[in-house]
Amino acid sequence: MKYILYITLFFSVVLNAQEENPVKQDSTAVHYMIIEGDSIPVTSVDLKEVLVLPKLSFVDREARIRYIILRRKTLKVYPYAKLAAERLEALQNRLDSLERKRDKKRYTKVIQRYIEDEFSAELKKLTKTEGQILVKLIHRQTGKTTFELIKELRSGWRAFWFNSTASLFNISLKREFIPIDVEEDYLIEDILQRAFQIERLKRQEPAFEIDFYDCVSKWSKPKSKPSK
Repeated sequence: MKYILYITLFFSVVLNAQEENPVKQDSTAVHYMIIEGDSIPVTSVDLKEVLVLPKLSFVDREARIRYIILRRKTLKVYPYAKLAAERLEALQNRLDSLERKRDKKRYTKVIQRYIEDEFSAELKKLTKTEGQILVKLIHRQTGKTTFELIKELRSGWRAFWFNSTASLFNISLKREFIPIDVEEDYLIEDILQRAFQIERLKRQEPAFEIDFYDCVSKWSKPKSKPSK
C-alpha cells in the first residue's frame, strides 16, 4: 500500500507540473476551409514561387562578353521602365476617378509634361542599344509598346513622328518584348530574374505572363560553334 501511495503521489505531481508548464505546441496557425458545411483544417503555409535559374554557360568567350554587356545595359535602364509603368498606372487610376472629360484632359496634359520633364534629360544619356532595351522593357512592364503609349497620350501623328525619328538611330518604338521568340529578350529576362533574386533590382511583375521555364527550355540548349 505504501508503494501504491508513493506512485499515486508521483503521478499527481507530474500531472500538476504539466498543467503549470504546458508543452508549447507548433506555432503554425491553423486555418479552416469550409467545404459544403464541413470545416477542414489547413496547416500548410503559402510560399511565393521561386524560380530555379539554370547555371550560366556560354559557347565561347565572345558570347560571355555579349551577355555581360547586355547585363550592364539592362540593369541600367530597367529602373526607367519600372518607373514609367508606375507613373502610367497612377495616371490611369487618377483618370478613372475623374468624371468630367475636361478634367481628364487637363490632368493628362499635366502628367504628360511631368513624364517628359522627368525622363527627357536622363533618356538623352542612353546609347542606341540602351534605348532599344528600354523600349522592350516598357512593353514588358506596361503590356503596350512605346508607340502605343505615345499614341494614347498624344496623337497618332506624334507617335508616328517619334517612331520615324527613332528609326534613324535603329530604335523601333513598336518593338515588343517576346523572350520565347527572341533570344536577346530571353537573356534580358534571365538577367532580370537573377537581379531580382539577389535583390539588386526591385521586382515588378510583367504586365503579361512570361513562362520563363519554356524560354529556358528553348534557349539554354547547348549550341555548337559554327563550322569554318
